[in-house]
Amino acid sequence: MGRRGTTGAAARPALPEAAIGILAMIAACAIWGLSAIYYKFLADVPPPEVLAHRTLWSAVFFVAILWSRGRLGALSELRRPRLAALIAGAAVVIGLNWLIFISAVHTGHVVQSSLGYYIFPLVSVGFGALLYGERPSRGQKVAIALAGVAVAVLILGIGVWPWISLALAVTFGLYGAAKKAIALGAMTSVTAEVLILSPVAIAWLWLAVPGVGAFHGGTALLLVLTGPLTGVPLMLFSMASRRLSMASVGLIGYLNPTLQFLCATIFFGEAFTPWHAIAFALTWTALALFSGEALARRSVRRKAARAAPSSPPPHREPT
Repeated sequence: MGRRGTTGAAARPALPEAAIGILAMIAACAIWGLSAIYYKFLADVPPPEVLAHRTLWSAVFFVAILWSRGRLGALSELRRPRLAALIAGAAVVIGLNWLIFISAVHTGHVVQSSLGYYIFPLVSVGFGALLYGERPSRGQKVAIALAGVAVAVLILGIGVWPWISLALAVTFGLYGAAKKAIALGAMTSVTAEVLILSPVAIAWLWLAVPGVGAFHGGTALLLVLTGPLTGVPLMLFSMASRRLSMASVGLIGYLNPTLQFLCATIFFGEAFTPWHAIAFALTWTALALFSGEALARRSVRRKAARAAPSSPPPHREPT
């Protein structure tokens, strides 16, 4: 009986690495995209107070994860001045990104938030060109131009700058640019970032929040859970990034702003004007062009890789 059961378990096919990566990326984007609903439950708590708690409980969560893996010693890398400066810069921009997103949820601007995360991949291309000398292709330039037209449509049509969209796209783009230069594991880097922000969070709660603030009853539990809510999708994203191509990660990543958009229009009842419709249509067209070109490049690389082994090996003189 035991042998038969063991054989059955051994015969069960393992899930392919790519499938694990896809499931992890979908789960990460689902958590990110639906997190607006969670932060809506904290609408009575001032955004800086939410951010302070999110930072502190994220630090607790990440330190616990590193400790469980025996990797706390990796934080000693922060003694290197250049690395510490890069991580501090990344911490500042991701902190701003979190604050803007929480404020957008609290003030009923999740449609703008979703647009910001749609624009982010195109902003990232721009930062790659400015900071790392990467040359955008013709298709990427057209996609960036379409995104610019989309922003202009909103400005002219609604009469206000979509500053939330732009701020989210720029801060997340800067965060990605900083992470590209940080030679440190993803989990260690994020832990270092929230640890750098933690003294600021403690100071804010100590000086600007009377008493315990909102940290009581059910709200306290919601604030504590912002730590895992921040950490789990980052861990899933790290799993996906190791198993999938950048093109696949980018395509699945659009699930995040799509869910944000659906939350805004279906659950929160935010206004979606014809001007929004035009801007989103332009943005989606830009992303389709951007993604299509990325997939085409990936296909060319794959064909080249498959063709490479068929060529005869170089002749070598016997030694």
